[in-house]
Amino acid sequence: MVELTRRDAIVAGLALPGAAALGSGTAEAAPAAARSPWKRGFDNQRIADLGNGTYLNPLMAGDHPDPTILKDGSDYYMTFSTFDSYPGLVIWHSRDLVNWQPVTAALNKNIGSVWAPDLAKHNGRYFLYIPVKASPNTSYVIWADRIEGPWSDPIDLHLPNHIDPGHAVGEDGSRWLFLSGGDRVRLSDDGLSRIGEPEHVYDPWHYPEDWVVEGFSPEGPKITRHGDYFYLITAVGGTAGPPTGHMVIAARSKSIHGPWEHCPHNPIVRTTHLDEKWWSRGHATLVDAPDGSWWSVYHGFENGYWTLGRQTLLDPVEWTKDGWFRMKGGDLSRPIAKPRGGTALPHGQPLSDDFSTLALGRKWNFFRPEADEASRARIEGNTLILEARGKAPSDSSPLLLVAGDQAYRFECDIELEAGGVAGLVLFYDRALYCGLGFDEKRFVTHQYGIERGRPANPYGRSLRMRVTNDRHIVTYDTSGDGGKTWKRFDRGMEVSGYHHNVRGGFLMLRPGLYSAGTGKARFRNFAFRAL
Repeated sequence: MVELTRRDAIVAGLALPGAAALGSGTAEAAPAAARSPWKRGFDNQRIADLGNGTYLNPLMAGDHPDPTILKDGSDYYMTFSTFDSYPGLVIWHSRDLVNWQPVTAALNKNIGSVWAPDLAKHNGRYFLYIPVKASPNTSYVIWADRIEGPWSDPIDLHLPNHIDPGHAVGEDGSRWLFLSGGDRVRLSDDGLSRIGEPEHVYDPWHYPEDWVVEGFSPEGPKITRHGDYFYLITAVGGTAGPPTGHMVIAARSKSIHGPWEHCPHNPIVRTTHLDEKWWSRGHATLVDAPDGSWWSVYHGFENGYWTLGRQTLLDPVEWTKDGWFRMKGGDLSRPIAKPRGGTALPHGQPLSDDFSTLALGRKWNFFRPEADEASRARIEGNTLILEARGKAPSDSSPLLLVAGDQAYRFECDIELEAGGVAGLVLFYDRALYCGLGFDEKRFVTHQYGIERGRPANPYGRSLRMRVTNDRHIVTYDTSGDGGKTWKRFDRGMEVSGYHHNVRGGFLMLRPGLYSAGTGKARFRNFAFRAL
């Protein structure tokens, strides 16, 4: 690790001792930043592909938990739990397993908090099996004849006591969903309904009693058929909590109907030390690369950054002489040789937005939207017009992004109508967020999910606002001349505790914007840059 030169820091918009940050409007000095070990993509966001035949995890930075991956010829598709964000279940596409681009959001109807889906293809049709936490809990299926959609409306499978369905096809052509707890249920031939009730078929391997875990919680079953065996890969130990809890175990059988034999090398993946780069690693799926090598995608928390949620990791796999497999990436803190073959796509997408179109779903998502939420947002003349709803971010269903860097800055021009209040937020959920808003007379600060200080607003109904999250230290700046000069807002925050182990919910701290009160807010020239 080396320090940034003065020129590097100025280009990045960072401050060195004795020098003001670019456009900061203040002479306040900040510490020199260390050069990132990652390559940089759109908006300076970190990307895994180092451009020299190696990659550095995370594969998908930011909250991309419970990855489900599908190989479809020379193409790969992957999606993740999207919880309360809609449009949800964004499907990503790759041709080399390392570089990914968003394709579409498959789920538009709010059916509850989406947990650990499974993406499958059978007889030329794509399926997404979707467990939700709702009233009551259940699982749905949606389908499409093209991965780009259109995707069907959700069909309720009426599975109230299970999560994490994993699709499998047996040696006899029967279709199944394997479920949490070692259970499974038969599917109809078209995959759109279940036959009978769930049955218990597998007692997962149990770790020693003195290990520090969150709980047993067998979940995330994924079936891979390889050689003479079906391999059942399961997560145990709890998804969050102690960093040493979550782990990957495996079993195998020559028949989809069992019996299942525990892998003698369990657990296959587990965080064992608090100084490791990646914590709570689990929920794995196996996939073969274009060159025939084998890999696993799973998720983990980045050491010190629970706020970024569970990020997707890529681990090389080796099949052993005894017919089992092992992960070769160790603690995943170092660069790893990429799979060979395939075509590298530009990874990710810009988070900056000129609002020439409404990128709803692939980029922006509403939090816990009402049925008519999408009608609130429209584009006119490179302007996002967002109808007001609620009184604060807690009940306004803000529009949010997934940002995967440890430090970043975002800013936007905001214009209000009379009676409106709007601003920029860092949002975990309705009870835990921070940010800065304003109406035509006063600012409003959001701290810990509470609306607090209301100092005078000298700008009236129009200003440019900037939020910087520099490794959990949050500052705000405002400008009345479109960002030519900035004034530091007299309220800073520290947000390292805005995460699941404090609040629950399995979410991440996400940047975004909101419009509340009455009337409309207009947002222009949204700029994002990782630092």
